[in-house]
Amino acid sequence: MSCELSQQVSALAPILTAWRRDLHQYAESGWLEFRTASKVADTLSQLGYHLQLGREVIKADARMGLPPEAVLREQEQRALAQGAVARWLPAFSGGFTGIVATLSTGRPGPVVGFRVDMDALDLNEQQDDQHRPFRDGFASCNPGMMHACGHDGHTTIGIGLAQVLMAMRDQLCGTIKLIFQPAEEGTRGAKSMAEAGVVDDVDFFTAIHIGTGVPAGHLVCGNDTFMATTKFDVTFTGVAAHAGGKPEEGRNALLAAAQAALGLHSLPRHSAGASRINVGVLQAGSGRNVVPSQAAMKVETRGATNAVNEFIFQQAMNVVAGAAAMHGVTHEVTLMGAAQSSKPSAPWVRFIHRQAEAIPELVQVVDRQDAAAGSEDATYLMERVKAHGGLASYMVFGCDLSAGHHNERFDFDESVMAVAIKTLATLALNIRDFPEEA
Repeated sequence: MSCELSQQVSALAPILTAWRRDLHQYAESGWLEFRTASKVADTLSQLGYHLQLGREVIKADARMGLPPEAVLREQEQRALAQGAVARWLPAFSGGFTGIVATLSTGRPGPVVGFRVDMDALDLNEQQDDQHRPFRDGFASCNPGMMHACGHDGHTTIGIGLAQVLMAMRDQLCGTIKLIFQPAEEGTRGAKSMAEAGVVDDVDFFTAIHIGTGVPAGHLVCGNDTFMATTKFDVTFTGVAAHAGGKPEEGRNALLAAAQAALGLHSLPRHSAGASRINVGVLQAGSGRNVVPSQAAMKVETRGATNAVNEFIFQQAMNVVAGAAAMHGVTHEVTLMGAAQSSKPSAPWVRFIHRQAEAIPELVQVVDRQDAAAGSEDATYLMERVKAHGGLASYMVFGCDLSAGHHNERFDFDESVMAVAIKTLATLALNIRDFPEEA
């Protein structure tokens, strides 16, 4: 690692903390990242990046789990009141909150892509003095929205990387693409960016995460434990009736949903790998003396491979349809999110490993971690890159956490952001060495 890079990142350290805490305070859930996206776009535009925004980088009909139009309008106004940069909002209006920033060096070389995510979770943040963001005045001010997974840190890493690479652009070759993705939570956003073609020209692709149980000072160069997943909602519609006077005239949607829930959790597993299924929400009925005519479920399947997940999902569809038929109700399934499984490209992982060994803050560098890490929709981007002949990986930067991911007390050691920027910038600066390293 060069002295110049170290100096550049060290000078950024206090600014990184300020950026991260601002994003944390104004947390925004998936497809509602209006303030966040506008701030990112404004900063990167001032740095001199070429920007593609909104519909240019998001395929409209590939979005999943989009909030209702009224919510999108309301949250855009909320963002404006909280300091969103107005000139950029028209590009993001309607929930098209994606950004691709490109730095073309004018020198021959590959296209290197880095992806960070921007969205918060649907969660209320802890409000007491034992929680640092509350104690220090940067806890989320938006009800039901909290950065409890570190995406505020990821976005800050993306901005910091943009600043460092622009400052050192004379030492770069090829093209740098920085991808700021909305709606990772619920695995809703990456598919729409992949189908918009944002990584079709990328030769080397890297997505990142902080934490996930990896110790501070450790780096996972090629995480390969993400499970494929499908997330869907089911609505059962029956016929209401008087529960005492004419129960035979009713068609009980609640019983259909309950039957489905039991059937789903009884599904057989697949011999080819681990699988999961969970009914996370079941809501039904309107009164104790009314045969319930409506029921709603929120369900997810997961599989160690795309094939295993697809098997579980198709079996789930059979169970849902059977439960509806058993009770004489209709049902509707809405896809809310999805992710694939993806194996990192071994040559790229080896190159990442070799470069990361030069980062002094990294005390242990490994190619993979053994623990399962849920699901991640960056896998859509990884698979798209590989399908077009490129190499892809997923890096995890370990750090100390105050609580587990998706917990109302989540917080992280902010020093990890500088470590991530140094490492990613090193990959970009040394990419010309890749052929001999591979």
